[in-house]
Parts: sequence; structure tokens; C-alpha cells
Amino acid sequence: MSNFCHLLNCQFFLIISFEPNRAERVLNTFDPAGSVYFIAAAFFLFGLVFGSFLNVCIYRMPREISVVSPRSACPACEAPIAGYDNIPVLSWLILRGKCRQCKAPISARYVGVELLTGALFVLSYLSAPAMVRLIYQQWALDVRPNELLVAAKMCVLCFLLVGLIFTDAETKLLPDLLTKPGMVAGVVFSLLVPLEGPAHYFLPSVDNWRILSLINSIAGAVLGSAFIWGVALLYEAVRGVEGMGRGDVKLMALIGAFVGVKLTLLVLLLGSLIGSFFGLFLILWVWLKRLLRRRRTHRAEAGSVSRSRAWNSAILIYRNFEIPFGVFLGTAALLAAFWGNTLVQWYVNVSGLGKLH
Repeated sequence: MSNFCHLLNCQFFLIISFEPNRAERVLNTFDPAGSVYFIAAAFFLFGLVFGSFLNVCIYRMPREISVVSPRSACPACEAPIAGYDNIPVLSWLILRGKCRQCKAPISARYVGVELLTGALFVLSYLSAPAMVRLIYQQWALDVRPNELLVAAKMCVLCFLLVGLIFTDAETKLLPDLLTKPGMVAGVVFSLLVPLEGPAHYFLPSVDNWRILSLINSIAGAVLGSAFIWGVALLYEAVRGVEGMGRGDVKLMALIGAFVGVKLTLLVLLLGSLIGSFFGLFLILWVWLKRLLRRRRTHRAEAGSVSRSRAWNSAILIYRNFEIPFGVFLGTAALLAAFWGNTLVQWYVNVSGLGKLH
């Protein structure tokens, strides 16, 4: 453990003493001399551990049970889970996805969350150098971002989003215990890692990057939450029923605080597209099931009549189905956090907007 800490301290010193003419050498994450594989493995293991804790949060938070105590237990027989049966991924594989006591099946979601969190932690570490270079390109000020802080920010964002995505998918809830601390974390990280945004252009006289970054974070949070809140109020006024929960508003405030205004707009666009495709797929899937069932039970019925009745049934079910929009927003936020700037630049090049400057 002391060797690992020594390695982290060495990288911290290198990044703090960053010089422009040494950029490529310092930021070369894949240099074996920098023990990149060892540190990436450490990030993965930390991700597995935090993923295991997320599984506790996903199960307990919607049920308003403390995530600290009592100790983990089987949901079926409530038998306490021993420490050797609580090792991320490995224990699930050894037990073949079953409780040691009652043999009840353990959902593959547990190992999926752990592996996904571990993979995202590694991706956060490997993406940090490119994000640091992008910060240098976006900021004309003498900003010296810390590579490990960038990776830590991405890890925290991934941890929160994975927890919220799976919780919303299972329970249609977005717990305040994740969204509210997440908003605060996003704002705090803006004081540690420069966040690009409109403050650069509206406050050209301000030369303190922390103030500009803080304003960009708050602006992103306000924009994201206000947009979702406005859509929810409009839907409720038109349809007379609640279209989105207030949890989605808090989720977008969290996302905006982490990624800023530009990527918040991208998240709203991608989230809407993903949600639309999901809704279309759901309608077609239900329609096909209803059509096949009607063709079996009403063999003499005309095909056009069967298709029409099946379609009406699919639409009716879709209208009564509560879609967890937080899943789509969270997924879009992950895409935007890692590849958002690349997507925006690609769109600018394809659309020809870059030629207008």
C-alpha cells in the first residue's frame, strides 16, 4: 500500500510541476515507466469495491434503509452474508449466483454493477490525460489541472450515475441521498478542475479561473434542472398528470454541475433521443406480441383488423407505462462526459458551423 501511495505522490508532483514543453511526456498515460497498468488495475479494484457498495445503495435507499447498518443480508432468507461471500464479482461466481444458505438466486445485476463501475473507473483514469490537454486548449489562462483530480472527478460522476441509473430502472426513483450530495460534489470539483462555459465570454475581465469555473458549474446545474422542470410543468398543465418526477430535475442539476452548459445541452438532446428510441421499441415490441396473440386466438379475423387492434392495445399500454427517464439522462451523461466534446466537434465539422468563424 505504501508503494501505491508513493506512486500517486510521484504523479501528483509531476502534474503540479507541469511545463508546456513536457506535456506529451508527462501526460503519456500508456508509458510503462509510469506504472500505468498497475494504477489502472488499482482503479479497477476500487471500482469493484465502490460498485459493491452501490448495490447496497440501489437496494436500500428506495426502501429508506440505512446503507451502513445492518450488515448485508440475503433478500430472500435474510441470512447475514459472511465477509468471504461478499467479495465483488468473485463471490458471485463461486456461489454460482445463489445464496449459500437458502440457494435463492442472486440477480446478475449485482455483478453487472460491480464490473461496470470498475470499467468506468479505469476509463476515467485512462481518459484523464486527454481531458487535461483539452482544458489547456479551452483555457487561455495559466491553468495547471491535476490529472489525478480529473480522474477522481470522473470516478465520482460515474459512481453517482451508475447508482442512479440502476435505481431508477428498478424502482422508478432517484434517491436524494445520491442526487443532492452529487450536486454539491459537482460544484466543489469546479473549484479543483477547470470547467469550460459561458463565463469565459460574459466575464472577460475576471482572471481567476476558479471563479469562472464555479459560475460555469452553477450555470450548468441551473440550465439542466430548469429545462426538465419546465417540461414537467408544461406536461402537467397540458395532460393534467405528472410527466416527470422531481428526481429528474435534481439529476439534471447534478449532471449540469459536473459537465457545464455545453455538455448539459448535449445530455438533454441525447437523453431525449435515447428515450424516444426506447419508447418506439417498446411500442413495436408490445404491438408484435399483441398481434401474434390475436392471430392465434382470432384466426378468422382479417389481418388489417388484427394489426389495428394490436396497435391500439400497444398504445394504451405505453400510455400507462412509467418510463424511467433518469435512465436515459444518466446514460446520456456518461456518453457526454467521456465523448461529448468529440461529438460536438464532429457535429460542428459536419454541419459547417466551424466555417462561420
